[in-house]
Amino acid sequence: MRETVIHLGEPPAVVNIGVGVHGVASPTDVFRLPELWQLHLYQYDAELIVDGTAHVIRPGRVSLVPPGTTVRYRYQGRSEHLYAHLRITPAGPPHTVPVMQDAGPELPTLSGLLLHAMTAAPGAPAHTRAEIWTALWRIAHLTPATTTSPGPHPAVSTAIAHIEAHLAAPLTIPEIARAAGISHNHLTRLFRTETGTTVVAYIRRRRLERAHHLLRASTLSIPAVAASVGIPDLQAFNKACRRELGASPRTLRGATS
Repeated sequence: MRETVIHLGEPPAVVNIGVGVHGVASPTDVFRLPELWQLHLYQYDAELIVDGTAHVIRPGRVSLVPPGTTVRYRYQGRSEHLYAHLRITPAGPPHTVPVMQDAGPELPTLSGLLLHAMTAAPGAPAHTRAEIWTALWRIAHLTPATTTSPGPHPAVSTAIAHIEAHLAAPLTIPEIARAAGISHNHLTRLFRTETGTTVVAYIRRRRLERAHHLLRASTLSIPAVAASVGIPDLQAFNKACRRELGASPRTLRGATS
């Protein structure tokens, strides 16, 4: 088994979590967990055989093994790893994940998440679930699935991240291009190719989507909502809401305005 399919629509139930110490009494372990997933983050060299397929263990690698799978470990002496045994509800879209992969630059983050989850487990199981759920999402995106289309150009991803982080502030295309490390014209071409829209249209849409949410879900005043999405001029905000959302801010807020 080289890949497995996992669903991450709901946080997992963490049945057990800790530091596993192996290779002391015996150089091998053979076992399976009939109902639980196995998540391991390794700190040693060894071999893991999953349903007959061999995987090389190296420090910084992470494995995710589905329930009912027979595993065989071959150690080279005392071996310690972080582990979590999980019950995962098959909710949400499936993600194809390699059974074994390198954590790469995500290693410090994954180590921190598992350690925080382990520390929280005795008294705050909900905290533990949240930390492990975050770790699983990161693990699911360490290696893009071969069946999915490639993600957006890195410069476009950087530009979008910059926009999302600065929606409340004035934004210009030259500024966004500098943040993405490319020229104004290159960003304009790339952005339309990758997203099907212009940078200006994207900013406008995201500001109004956020404004719509805040008007409906919060008690922020209308001027505060307008300022929080980078349109502090109330007349301009009113016009933008009517044009993009089909109604005035007061109407969108309804009886709670």
